[in-house]
Formats: sequence, C-alpha cells, structure tokens
Amino acid sequence: MQYDVAIIGGSFAGLSAATQIARGKRKVIVVDAGLPRNRFAAHSHGFLSRDGEAPYDILAEARKQLAAYPNAHIVDGFADSASGTSDDFRIGLADGTQLQSRRIVLAGGVSDTLADIPGLSAEWGRRVVHCPYCHGYEFGDGPFGVLATGPMAIHHGMLVPDWGPTTLFLNGAFEPDGEQLGKLAQRGVEIERRSVVEVRSGESGLDVILSGGGERRVAAMFTAPRIAMSSPIPGQLGCALTEGPFGSIVQVDDMKKTSVPGVFAAGDMARFAPSVPFAVADGAMAGAAAHQSLIFG
Repeated sequence: MQYDVAIIGGSFAGLSAATQIARGKRKVIVVDAGLPRNRFAAHSHGFLSRDGEAPYDILAEARKQLAAYPNAHIVDGFADSASGTSDDFRIGLADGTQLQSRRIVLAGGVSDTLADIPGLSAEWGRRVVHCPYCHGYEFGDGPFGVLATGPMAIHHGMLVPDWGPTTLFLNGAFEPDGEQLGKLAQRGVEIERRSVVEVRSGESGLDVILSGGGERRVAAMFTAPRIAMSSPIPGQLGCALTEGPFGSIVQVDDMKKTSVPGVFAAGDMARFAPSVPFAVADGAMAGAAAHQSLIFG
C-alpha cells in the first residue's frame, strides 16, 4: 500500500505529527522502534495536563487514540533505509518490509553518549539528568551539580541555581574566563576543578568521587551528553545538517521542512532544546505542513 505520509519514529513528535495527518483524512503510517529517548526516566514533567506521568503511559494513550483513526497505521520495527523523491519514497524496515509514501516525516530522535565516568550512565534519567525544567523541581532544594562537557556548561551553571545551591564540576572540559567566573560567582556557583572519577548512588543523592580522594554529595547532577541521530535515514536522503555544541541535527525551517523536498523533521533530531512539550509542538507543525504539502505542493 502507498501511504500519503510515512513517519519514521513513534515517540512524542512522531505520534503528534501522525495525529494531524490522520485528522486530515490522509493515509499515514508510523514506524516505531519502541526506544524513546526519555525511556530512562520514570516520569515526564512540564507537559500540560500530563505532568508527572510515566513517558510510556503517555505514549500508550497517544497510540491508542491514533489507532482509532481508520486511515492511521502503526508498525513496530526499525526503518533502516529510505530512497526516492517527493511523491515516490521507498522505506525499508529491518525485517524486510517495504513501504511507499508520498511524504516522509523524520522523528527518530537522537541517542545520548555520556562522559566516561563510572556510575554516571547507571543514573541517567534518575539523578543524572539534562534539563532542570524537566527534572529539577522533584529534587527539592538540592544541592545540585553541573558536570561540564564543554563551554556550554556555563548555561547550566547559570541556570540551575534557581533550583538550589550549585557546584560546577569542570572535570577538565574547559576553563571559564574571568567574566564567566564573575557571573557564576554572582549566582553563588561553586567551582570544582578536581576531576570526577566516579559517581555513586546513595539513598538521598549522588556521591561524586573526586581525584585525590575528595568527595561531594549532590541531590542530582545536570549534564549535557553528546548526541547522535538514532536513524541513518536523514543521511541516506541527503538532508542538510546543523552542527551544534553536542552534535548534529537535521536542518529545518519554521514549517519543519528539511532541505529535501517532501521530507520534514521534528522532535529531538531537529531541535537542540529537547523536551516533551517541544517535541509534541514540533510534531504537530510537521504533520500539518506535510499534509498541506500534499495539497499545495
């Protein structure tokens, strides 16, 4: 069967895009590998009316609602190839299934690579987190740590003190200049230059083990991991990329159009500021834009 729109990725952005297209009475299929980026977090916060719910519960309800549209289909699997041009795309799944579509919405998200510190990855999504708006409130008044992975740690360092006392662990990633140190001091941020050699989980927080035998206790650690797109399809289709401080994302315009005619992108693979509300909004725009492109070209 040929679909009007194929959506690669069935998390928040992909399901949001599919809902717009289904409501536009066009045939849409969602290919979902079942690996949302926030699968490591027990709860999702900041999404209007669903604050504090488990990510998988929100997605399960979204899938249920989408499935109620007779022109919408969801297939579980990994899309590993795509070719063709607008109005005639071919998409291959890892199990050998082949799909045809007139348009594509890329919503496959990204994967994260954390600093190589023992104990850090085991706490990812629990007490090692990326966004204070998403997770900071639940840790009370801290204290908090910011683990630097590069100069952009200044942003976290300036932001997090609104949630509680903050220590910036430089960990050899960079050295703030005099102006930056002055601004951090005004925010009450403590600078820790000793290397972080291990992170240990405790009942009330994380024990941050430092070189030379030092140790600090924090309620949570904020850090910005390196990112890589979870799907090879943007590269196969020739989508232009935008390079950022933590990796590359797909370049899109305000309507979520990529550089390739007929291909749209939404969610974390097309935005540097990840969150569930942003992904849902971007998906809605991409879905509406893809639908309208079928009418207006």
